[in-house]
Amino acid sequence: MAVTLSSLDDLDRLEADEIIDVRSPAEFAEDHLPGAVNLPVLSDAERARVGTIYVQQDAFLARKIGAALVARNAAAHIEGPLASRDGGWRPLVYCWRGGQRSGSFASILAQIGWRVQLLEGGYRSYRRLVKAALYDARFPVPVILLDGNTGTAKTELLHLLAARGLQVIDLEGLANHRGSLFGPRPGGQPGQKAFESALAAAMRQLDPGRAVVIEAESSKVGERILPPALWSAMKAAPRVTLSAPLEARARYLARAYADMTADPERLCATIAMLRRLHGADVTERWQALARAGDFTGLAAELMKLHYDPRYARQRARTGDTGGAAVALGDLSAEGLARGADRLAHEIRALGG
Repeated sequence: MAVTLSSLDDLDRLEADEIIDVRSPAEFAEDHLPGAVNLPVLSDAERARVGTIYVQQDAFLARKIGAALVARNAAAHIEGPLASRDGGWRPLVYCWRGGQRSGSFASILAQIGWRVQLLEGGYRSYRRLVKAALYDARFPVPVILLDGNTGTAKTELLHLLAARGLQVIDLEGLANHRGSLFGPRPGGQPGQKAFESALAAAMRQLDPGRAVVIEAESSKVGERILPPALWSAMKAAPRVTLSAPLEARARYLARAYADMTADPERLCATIAMLRRLHGADVTERWQALARAGDFTGLAAELMKLHYDPRYARQRARTGDTGGAAVALGDLSAEGLARGADRLAHEIRALGG
């Protein structure tokens, strides 16, 4: 039986106990359906080998070798991760375009007696729906931006707002990046397609009658590019701008970037990338602060000389789209909780 996706909302109505992606591990890592597990019927190397034989030698030989590999890998999956599935198990199987790989695996599962379904069009059909949602339509709800200079705890406050019942999308969380030169996080960034899948999934959860709060970003978060519809909505959105004393922001950053401060040499290597903008004397002074463990002093200088001026220039270019301002004096956990209450009040007044 074939299952057709006509919209991303159909994912919530799938009558399947498990979604199985039989593509190679590299294909799966690039992107996959939400909740899918990877049971590849061809490894990356096997897929490359069969493809080479198909193109350079003979299509029949490629299919014969491919069939043997699929059968061998299918047996390993049935005896391994699928060994505990009972007779009523209902898997949904897909590959790149709903062709030979998923069809072969589904046929084997069906012979066992499992009620297997195939995704019509495979991963490509899902990817077309993601692209349509992100690139062919307007962003579905009003946006309110959470703005503020570096160190005003915007991302942490975003999550505190969610805990208070506001709609939020954490773009930095989806992109696994803090949005600056010092922003890389452990694990690295997802690929662009995987980032877009995560964003589309977050958008599907939004109540269209309410605004969503999004942290003010540029058109890229690390190397991940925001879709034009979202970026346009963000540029036109009203914003709530946070402020806090430089000393409080510096102390907060020293805590929030503990993964960077735990490795001073990595931190110094990142600082070296600013030499072109600030010269050797300044960057060497910053590296000395890092090696001495004065991370609060380093954060204060980076904000005063690098980040705050950049934010000021960016705001001068984009102009004021209206909104509100919230001053935060204390960026401790207790202070942020109080600030989140005030912030939620201001955002609700704007329609959030």
